[in-house]
Amino acid sequence: MMEYHNNMEFEIKSGFLPNMYNSNRLKVLEVSGRSVIVKMNNSENRGVFPVDNFDYWIKRGLLVNVNENKRTS
Repeated sequence: MMEYHNNMEFEIKSGFLPNMYNSNRLKVLEVSGRSVIVKMNNSENRGVFPVDNFDYWIKRGLLVNVNENKRTS
């Protein structure tokens, strides 16, 4: 399980079903023990994911940590 923190950014890949706004990135606004609050770049609305659900999207490769992506390229 990844440790999440405020201001982390993730690139959104196609297949990420909660992407109603056709955004290409999302930013973590707040993290609590059980949830991750995010904001997609094409929306003013916030979304809340249970941590387990957020982990699922990352493991499937549909959310990619932007900072990790920079280190590997």
